[in-house]
Amino acid sequence: MYDASLNTPRAEIEARIAALQRVLARRGVDAALILQKSDLFYFSGTIQQAVLWVPADGRPVLMVNRSLERARAESAIERVVPLPSPSRIPSILKEAGLKAAGRLGFELDVLPVALFRRYREIFGAETLDVSTDIRLIRAVKSAFEIDLIREAARRSDQVAALLPGMIRPGMTEIELAGRVEAEARRLGHQGIVRMRLWGGELFYGHLLAGPSGGVPSYQASPTGGSGINPAVAQGAGSRVIGRHEPIVLDYVFAWRGYISDHTRLFSLGPVADDLQAAHAAMLELQEEIRRRAVPGAVSGGLYDLALDWVQRRGYADHFMGASEERVRFVGHGVGLELDEFPFLNAGQTLPLATGMVIALEPKLIFPGRGVVGIENTHVVTPAGLEQLGRYPGEITVI
Repeated sequence: MYDASLNTPRAEIEARIAALQRVLARRGVDAALILQKSDLFYFSGTIQQAVLWVPADGRPVLMVNRSLERARAESAIERVVPLPSPSRIPSILKEAGLKAAGRLGFELDVLPVALFRRYREIFGAETLDVSTDIRLIRAVKSAFEIDLIREAARRSDQVAALLPGMIRPGMTEIELAGRVEAEARRLGHQGIVRMRLWGGELFYGHLLAGPSGGVPSYQASPTGGSGINPAVAQGAGSRVIGRHEPIVLDYVFAWRGYISDHTRLFSLGPVADDLQAAHAAMLELQEEIRRRAVPGAVSGGLYDLALDWVQRRGYADHFMGASEERVRFVGHGVGLELDEFPFLNAGQTLPLATGMVIALEPKLIFPGRGVVGIENTHVVTPAGLEQLGRYPGEITVI
């Protein structure tokens, strides 16, 4: 049984396909073959094992290896056909009345080399990268998408509100994380958090207490954490949560595919005055960036603003990390993936546009003591960033 009310509306799919076709026509690309999971879902409404052919002119074709029944039930694409093997794609397109592509677009930022070579042999066409075009289309959200992200943010707030009632003295990070994650699932969290970055992976997020918040890791994040073992090397570990130390809940809520990225601070008894002041400074910085992040603002310029702000207030050595390995951003786009355009990081020149959705996360890392700061998911509006998370930003003392 499939609940059709959960499907992406046909008008959404048609608008997305039309946007891609305009780009293909402008670039002189005959068609694009969509293979990556998030892009496939965005343009077809299903994440079944399939490939989507989008011609610059004409109707798209969704070719499904598994499961055809589900793809037909979930997708608003009119032509959904079985795909026994990728080698059959040219003949399927011919039967559909579509001409061969002399110039064919692929998502080359994520497509494995072996698959790329196979498809290039099948089509014998000139291959072009359309991944940046796709990511730019996806960066500006529709009202439908923003409503889903707004709901994800509402549920992020609900998860944060539950944490004070779960924590007990003597509890480890991983035990508390497990309880929080169970509640998130109960509230409808889909479980999977998708990232585009090759090798990027995340399980809900980071729940870190005290010194754990200052443990660096490979993840492209200001926080790391020891994790439960070296095979994971990030997130909650087995350390017992202490009193008077910041407990950071940096969790994603993924609702019907769409993401809210959300960080709140808690403590068992008040934290030290200097940490409290540092946290208040990050709340102030968040507000400053929110005002400046209007349509047309340059994404990298907002990072420069933040860097100048923390330097003038004496926090530069702790901003977004506490060593030369610190991350060089203060925010990132979110949508179906955790790492979407725009990136508010050094050197980026993409201007903001109304409808972009940004997770803004100014944080300070104090090795041996912990992390303070905030993260909220925002929508770019003509007046600046509209904050979606409503749970109080101050440290919640338990």
